Amino acid sequence: MPSFFNFKGQTMETNLQFIKYHQPCPSCESSDALSINKDGSAKCFSCDEFFPKGVDNRTATAEKLVETTIKDTVRELNAHGGVFAKLSDRNISKETAEKYGVKVVYDNSGQLAQHIYPLYINNELTSNKIRYVRDKKFSYDVSPNGVGLFGQQLFKEGGKYLTIVEGECDAMAAYELLGSKWAVVSIIRGAAGAVKDIKENLEYVESFDNVVICFDKDKQGQEAAKKVATILKPGKAKIVTLPNGFKDANDMLIKGQYKEFTTAWWDAKVYTPSGIIRVSEKQQAFLNREKKESVPYPWKGLNDKLYGMRQGELVTLTGGTGLGKSSITRELEHWLVKNTDDNVGIIALEEDWRRTVDGILSIEANARLYIDSEREKFSEDTLIDMFQKVFAGDKVFIHAHFGTNEIDDIFAKLRYLIVGCDCKWVVVDHLHMLVSALAEGDERRAIDNIMTRLRSLVEETGAGLILVSHLRRVDGNKGHENGIEVSLSHLRGSNSIGQLSDCVIALERNQQSDNPDEARTTRLRILKSRYTGDVGMATALMYDKQTGRLSEHFDTEFNHVDDDVIAF
Repeated sequence: MPSFFNFKGQTMETNLQFIKYHQPCPSCESSDALSINKDGSAKCFSCDEFFPKGVDNRTATAEKLVETTIKDTVRELNAHGGVFAKLSDRNISKETAEKYGVKVVYDNSGQLAQHIYPLYINNELTSNKIRYVRDKKFSYDVSPNGVGLFGQQLFKEGGKYLTIVEGECDAMAAYELLGSKWAVVSIIRGAAGAVKDIKENLEYVESFDNVVICFDKDKQGQEAAKKVATILKPGKAKIVTLPNGFKDANDMLIKGQYKEFTTAWWDAKVYTPSGIIRVSEKQQAFLNREKKESVPYPWKGLNDKLYGMRQGELVTLTGGTGLGKSSITRELEHWLVKNTDDNVGIIALEEDWRRTVDGILSIEANARLYIDSEREKFSEDTLIDMFQKVFAGDKVFIHAHFGTNEIDDIFAKLRYLIVGCDCKWVVVDHLHMLVSALAEGDERRAIDNIMTRLRSLVEETGAGLILVSHLRRVDGNKGHENGIEVSLSHLRGSNSIGQLSDCVIALERNQQSDNPDEARTTRLRILKSRYTGDVGMATALMYDKQTGRLSEHFDTEFNHVDDDVIAF
């Protein structure tokens, strides 16, 4: 607390014993012989009576005189809207507070009660923002509409550096931490109103060569810093990353971290929007990149075109109704389970989980176990043995939807498969069931929404995702069931399916052909391959009705040779 004033109005240092003179004595008749000490005791120089603190009611009278003295002193200090003093609760010096025009108000016990921050419009004081020290709440004596940034009137336009912080005390703290050299201002309305504050004073802010943004190190502060940076000219804004353990500039001043703050301030990087990088800074990342391991497909023709499949890619498998999408999906699921050490997740929205298990075990058994009469040909021990070979070790996770398909619930399950179950590969069958779950009237917009979410999930988690999609009906005499050539424009509902997929594999088959071999042969055409760029016909797979398996074979139309066909 600052020095008190005696009855003559002269300052007295707080280390002197008496704080008030010429008071009436409660023991004798003297009206002005009593002097009061700082600790509440009193001495009468007429009757030589001493009143030690807490002895009797007369001491209480002396204490009351002390209380009255303090109130008088505080009233005098608070006259005319406060006094310039050190902001002891924030470790901000009197010199800095006086520079920014900040005064303080004391309560009746002499404790710091308020900060008063002046706000200006065109260098004219128009309102004050009042901070209540005890509960940290704020109020204004006059509406702050149209005011400049706090401290703006102190620093001329066109300087080299302007630092913008989130609060008034942070502004004064940053000013001190930077050696009281560079311009520092703060927004008025907090993180939520940061963009509005800067836009209203954009000409002033833009006049500086460099704008350093040092908002609070919390989610709201960092998001606000980025939003402010985006409205400034490219290359002008820098964002400070405060050291761990410090929430703002004032926190660093209180803890005496001058050097650490200055280092962080000078190290502030020029802001670039999310997704934009400075390539010059990425040399090591370029040289030491993570290698994408490819897992081969079960068929040579696909490997020749695509160089296998990779985690972090979205592969869309598409074809007309009844052309073998499910058969190919089962082959891929079984292949991944048997030929990798990775966990595999499956979301099949049109079938029960038992049907999914039957389909995968049918590949293992080379028999259509999903048909009761075929499954009955195998003993229970044989079925258990096959089950253990495929599903032992907790590698396979299947979504049991029980007939309910809410889109957010499905995506929560999908994320859980990838993150919670550590599935490196996930199969989603099929896209248009997800569209139905979204329950939007506009199919195209629904597909755009879902494809964007799937693409983001793949990018975020690095999982490999195989997505089954349908084709739209085409005009003309022949449809996809007659084996017409598929193009990306045939994808049903939205161009985003092709745009957001890394690879699109289309199935073509003339299931109505009089030639039985042609009717059961599905050709795989690559419509898109972001990794290799190699598109066109890849291979042909013939369906065996006895085993339910697909085998790669020679096809004279595109001269695929099956010398190195992968054996099953």
